[in-house]
Amino acid sequence: MNISPKTLLVLITEISFEEGVLQVFLSDGREIRVPLEWFPKLRDASPKARRHWRLIGKGIGVHWPDIDEDLSLDGLLS
Repeated sequence: MNISPKTLLVLITEISFEEGVLQVFLSDGREIRVPLEWFPKLRDASPKARRHWRLIGKGIGVHWPDIDEDLSLDGLLS
């Protein structure tokens, strides 16, 4: 009998910024913290532009329309 592991779909649920860091909260309880230096458009954006974001595909990525920036969860994890 073969038993395949159940694939768990992990999605982004929320993001925030603090002291030069992008925080990404995931549906499985994990949190990713990455330096804003990795994303010059986000680093250079105003706080208002950073707060104006929306999830892509229910959480597979994030889009900031004011600065035309997209980040994928796969990209953040690799």
